[in-house]
Amino acid sequence: MSEIKRSHIGPRLSQVAEYQGVLYLAGQVARNVDVGIKGQTEEVLATIDRLLAEQGSDKSRILQCTIYLDDMALAADMNAVWDAWVTPGHAPARATVQAKLATPQKLIEITIIAAAGK
Repeated sequence: MSEIKRSHIGPRLSQVAEYQGVLYLAGQVARNVDVGIKGQTEEVLATIDRLLAEQGSDKSRILQCTIYLDDMALAADMNAVWDAWVTPGHAPARATVQAKLATPQKLIEITIIAAAGK
């Protein structure tokens, strides 16, 4: 039986769990909420880059992404940042939905499933 590996373990959640070569990232949100949707998206994507790199992976290995937006009216600005970030030819399966987030200042949350390693 394969072992489940976890990193950045807290009392409520792990930031990353790995099982059978697949990485599952917890929902990532921006810490700086004073920068609007573009700034929050940039921060979240940078965090995703860092977490994947720690596991020996990268954004070209993302299999699935779910993006939660506070308001779908923010989608165009979020997509402008996403499109500049995503690896050409390696866009993952993706869904974008409107959702009430943990606090009104949080505009975006992103969850990721990616292949481990390179």
